[in-house]
Amino acid sequence: MENIAVLSDIHGNYAALQRCLDHAVKMGIDTFIFLGDYLGELAYPQKTMELLYAVKEKYRCFFIKGNKEDYWINFEKEPKGWKEYDSTTGSLHYTYHNLEEKDLQFFKSLSIQEELALKGMPPVTICHGSPRKVNEKLLPDMENTFLIMKNNPGDYILCGHTHIQGKIVHNGKVVLNAGSVGVPLHSNGKAQFMIFKGMQDRWDYEFVSLEYDIENVIADLHSSGLNKKAPCWCKVSENLLRTGEISHGTVLARAMELCKDKFGECSWPNVPEACWEQAVKELIGIER
Repeated sequence: MENIAVLSDIHGNYAALQRCLDHAVKMGIDTFIFLGDYLGELAYPQKTMELLYAVKEKYRCFFIKGNKEDYWINFEKEPKGWKEYDSTTGSLHYTYHNLEEKDLQFFKSLSIQEELALKGMPPVTICHGSPRKVNEKLLPDMENTFLIMKNNPGDYILCGHTHIQGKIVHNGKVVLNAGSVGVPLHSNGKAQFMIFKGMQDRWDYEFVSLEYDIENVIADLHSSGLNKKAPCWCKVSENLLRTGEISHGTVLARAMELCKDKFGECSWPNVPEACWEQAVKELIGIER
């Protein structure tokens, strides 16, 4: 039997990543699949990258590119549109300017999907969003999901991107979403990953949720100054870390609605702070 740890959507949460890695290694796991979005929301991104490089050196690893990696790569090519002090793009600006050249080269080396055949087991497709797009969500009861499953060469797809652990079965094929290590949804604030289990000639799985020191991660937002660079974004991060509810995308969408109501139009990333503040107050119930 072969057990593989599948981790996705770390988003710079090095404490949650360390907790998941320690748990996996304690179980004797020595193969890791990482499904993208390694950085993005949280402070001190080099701490996350150092952990990933250390795991890469010591264990068999497979890495996939997520949509966040495309952000860094594309910004390097055309560095404009992000502001240092701004709830919409402040965390992106902060993360990018804490990257090293080796990080960008690592991200550029990644593909959006791979087909894995491990020890004679049924082949597995690994991706971030879907096998064809890093930012495409594989959701239950959606036609695009069923079409992708139908056209996939193997019976299994391992993905992330939605930050929600789950399983989709359709016509004998299976999609397994590993959830999010760093900022999972509907997790009660626990870090999440998946153990993919090879059992004779078939695959099985186990979803894992782990407690870790959330308050230390939140303290990092303040000690790093990130809470000043992306104030409302960090308020959403704090709430999401503690509760596992209300995503950044949900609050951003509401802020953009408020912007459009006030000004007649709204285009990302030009979302006024006042609209962010109102959206945070409405959805999370706290002032900036």
